[in-house]
Amino acid sequence: MAVLFLLDVQVTLLSVLLLCWAGGCAGIPDPRLRDLLIQQEASRQTGGAVLLTDTEQRLSAQLHELKLQEIARPEFPPAMHFFKARALIQRSPIFSLLQKMPKGAALHVHSSSMVGVDWLVKNVTYRPHCYICFTAARSVRFLFSAQQPRTQPHCSPWLLLETLRSKMNTTDLDNSLIQNLTLFTGDPETAYPSQDSVWSKFEETFNVASGLVSHAPVFKDYFYQGLQQFYTDNVMYLELRAALSQTYELDGSTHDRAWSLKAYQDVARKFVTEQPDFLGARIIFSVHRGLNSSEVRVAVEEAMRLQKEFPEVMAGFDLVGREDSGRPLWYFREALSLPSERGVTLPYFFHAGETDWEDTDVNENLLDALLFNTTRIGHGFALARHPLAKDLSRKRGVAVEVCPISNQVLKLVSDLRNHPAAVLMSEGHPLVVSSDDPATFGATGLSHDFYEAFVGIGGMNAHLGTLKELAINSIRYSSLSPQLKDKALTLWQRKWDKFISENSQ
Repeated sequence: MAVLFLLDVQVTLLSVLLLCWAGGCAGIPDPRLRDLLIQQEASRQTGGAVLLTDTEQRLSAQLHELKLQEIARPEFPPAMHFFKARALIQRSPIFSLLQKMPKGAALHVHSSSMVGVDWLVKNVTYRPHCYICFTAARSVRFLFSAQQPRTQPHCSPWLLLETLRSKMNTTDLDNSLIQNLTLFTGDPETAYPSQDSVWSKFEETFNVASGLVSHAPVFKDYFYQGLQQFYTDNVMYLELRAALSQTYELDGSTHDRAWSLKAYQDVARKFVTEQPDFLGARIIFSVHRGLNSSEVRVAVEEAMRLQKEFPEVMAGFDLVGREDSGRPLWYFREALSLPSERGVTLPYFFHAGETDWEDTDVNENLLDALLFNTTRIGHGFALARHPLAKDLSRKRGVAVEVCPISNQVLKLVSDLRNHPAAVLMSEGHPLVVSSDDPATFGATGLSHDFYEAFVGIGGMNAHLGTLKELAINSIRYSSLSPQLKDKALTLWQRKWDKFISENSQ
């Protein structure tokens, strides 16, 4: 009866409001109408319809107070470049809470940038038989080999790292190697004055890491370490974009993509056995959008075969790489149509709209991704400027994978309060928060990106219900089966209740 009464009041107030807009009212508007509009607008935002328990409301009030303190700082972290804000964020009580919070799943992470680069340098490069060469472009390459490797074009003769370390200051050498594997710097504006410069360095970091992470023994250890780092950050499931590039052994022999998928599957199973409250990982096979249509056709055909062979671990297919300089999705339309033509279901998870340009072929990627029935949209930075694509994605329940730090570091937006996802959050558009390439950006797991989304993009309107819905969304919009989603939500709720009871005052 109370609900019906409230609805009657709302209908009456809205009727009066419409009458006022039609010129039937004068003077100061009815404050009840104002309150109603504020309430209704708040109910539409991400988490606005989430009902909080008394204990959750207390924690939400605490978070609100902490946000007020954050805003009062001389420097507001979301308005700063992440490289300059990271230390401030890590001292924030909000960040400390977010680290403890069960965040659900990470659905947009690239496999070769999931582990902190410190671990790569201080663990992997200290292993036996690790060689290094120095390129003409003042970068480096790594290779594990049982024998002295042949010199490569545009690279110095290979040096055994163990020998090089014996002749140099180890700390200085390690720091220089770390700089080759990450974008992180104290002066990002000078280091990366344009999108072209930051993307050039960004893609180079993957070239540097390749010789390390594609060595078969390291490949498995690296993935295990990545699972451990995300698990420590209270993430319970991952979906990784992976190129499934050839892995190699010490004698130079190589393994194919099926070997890599099986390795992912085996390591994930081992980790789940050791950590039963972790649900595992699935792989989105990804190839570069710089390939031609014939090459992508071959990749799509292989993706169909791999999915049939590894249904547990193979989630689907994507095209990666810089959209502004890569080929648009429509260029690959014949290759991408192969699964439907053959009656095969191959889920797509397309990067689309990762641009701040308008009226280019890249902007059409959003509509084309939806035409090809993408399961989710990677980044979707431009979606707010495309009302039809936005409407279609909402109606179809196609979630946008928002990666705040990535978008800022790659120079799509400087102040995260101005991130277009703020519009999507205010409308309750399907969203998940993820971290894209956390190791390359100097972030860890999901907590840094959750901070930027909650404090910067969400602003003062975002509350505990926002965080709760974002975490639930990460499971709801995952590629898990309905049965595993139910299991994941039950497990997540148990973790969430524990988090609330331990942190509310």
